[in-house]
Amino acid sequence: MDAVGMLISGFTEALTPINLMMAVIGVLVGTLVGMLPGLGPTSAIAILLPLTTVLGPVEGIIMLAGIYYGAMYGGSTTAILLNIPGEVSSVPTCLDGYPLAKQGRGGPALGIAAISSFVAGVLGVIGLVFFAPILANQALKFGPPEYFALMILALTVIINLAGNSIIKGLIMGLFGYMLSMVGMGPTGGQPRFDFGIDALSAGFDMISIIIGLFAITEVIKGMEEKQTAISVGKIGSVYPSKSDLRKSSKAMIRGGFIGFIMGILPGCSTAVTTFLSYDIEKKMSKNPEKFGKGAIEGVAAPEAANNATSSAGFIPLFALGIPSSPPLAILLAGLMIYGLQPGPVLFEQSGSFVWTVIASMFIGNIMLLALNLPLVGLWAKLTQIPYGVIAPIILILSFIGAYTVRNNLFDVFVALIFGVLGYFLHKYRWPVVPLILCFILGPMLEQSFVQSLSMSKGEFSIFIDRPISLTILLASLVLFVISIILIKRTKTRVKEVVGTDLDISE
Repeated sequence: MDAVGMLISGFTEALTPINLMMAVIGVLVGTLVGMLPGLGPTSAIAILLPLTTVLGPVEGIIMLAGIYYGAMYGGSTTAILLNIPGEVSSVPTCLDGYPLAKQGRGGPALGIAAISSFVAGVLGVIGLVFFAPILANQALKFGPPEYFALMILALTVIINLAGNSIIKGLIMGLFGYMLSMVGMGPTGGQPRFDFGIDALSAGFDMISIIIGLFAITEVIKGMEEKQTAISVGKIGSVYPSKSDLRKSSKAMIRGGFIGFIMGILPGCSTAVTTFLSYDIEKKMSKNPEKFGKGAIEGVAAPEAANNATSSAGFIPLFALGIPSSPPLAILLAGLMIYGLQPGPVLFEQSGSFVWTVIASMFIGNIMLLALNLPLVGLWAKLTQIPYGVIAPIILILSFIGAYTVRNNLFDVFVALIFGVLGYFLHKYRWPVVPLILCFILGPMLEQSFVQSLSMSKGEFSIFIDRPISLTILLASLVLFVISIILIKRTKTRVKEVVGTDLDISE
């Protein structure tokens, strides 16, 4: 069955009442947490991931995907109304969104952000429909050496996720790999690094570490920063005028195209694409002097790029098993918890699942637009919820989530330890996502490496003798260089805008 036929079949499954309900809940929860100061898509998915394990794989991933792109949109609300970018990728939206809000045009700016997200999201999902199966078909030719090369390609993502120090990113990646070695070995099943402690013989649970590093760390950070609610002024009508739509239409298309193309590259973060899209729009504008003072195109372009990159990120995730951003790294963990192996065989072995999720993304984007335009006023009021109310709820959900996966108090203890560790890592600006990535990919890297050497009777030349393996290794090198260039450029732009260094991996 071709891609369109599979997509139609996916729509049949996605339109069932339970899947529609999961998409609605995901989009609403994602938008809500995307707006709350201190939380973002990564933390939201980490907190809710264990709670979705009571659902089936399709319902769980549909809900998590809805949370992801709902949270990406939700970040624009605080960026426009409060000049608080929840993520670095929302900084370009602040540049013109907040001046528009001060002019009493916050509503139209939010409306354009929602429409841009919808247009670009749909463009991104259309690209996903056609690109991902092509990539996956080629990947079916993969053997252990090609998988090993693929893992190397995936690890180049660390460059993008490392924040301001590649060395720190590499050290954290090594730490994550060492943690993954605790317990049974992936090839021989021999116990390793359990130090005679029974609880360690099964290894560390992925969810406990994720909850600790993201959810509990966020609570500790919130307590230290004593976050409070911020009042919001009048925002006006959320429905943009014809003039706003006419000015923004080309910016949406360009932003969506840039975001999608860049998003296909494994490891290209939304921060890179939103800044690039904003700069290109400013250079192409007939009135570049209006940018930074309330140009509606300055909101449309980065928001479109943000959403298109988010959608395109599912292509390397589904087809190659490579997450291009921290939220997608958590989603990768979610897929593996459900027993699904993202990568070349996912489309072959779990085609129904993949196409249902893709179909639900079309539906989710429509829901995002239909729900957010009328509810913008409500979202604005919810930004005033005190952090003292949110923090205990997050902690309770975290403890329940850590315990219920294996019904083991040891996992709650691990979550607490990693929560405190995550706080200090954040305080001293050590990136935690490389740790998660290597914890997930480490066993697969080891397994494919051992199998490859078994095939070649110990000859390392097997990795360069096979054309696909060699091509991927060369691609890894090229991507490594491109990533460094793009990151340097984005860091410079971030510093120009906000006056200080920020972690652009978020």
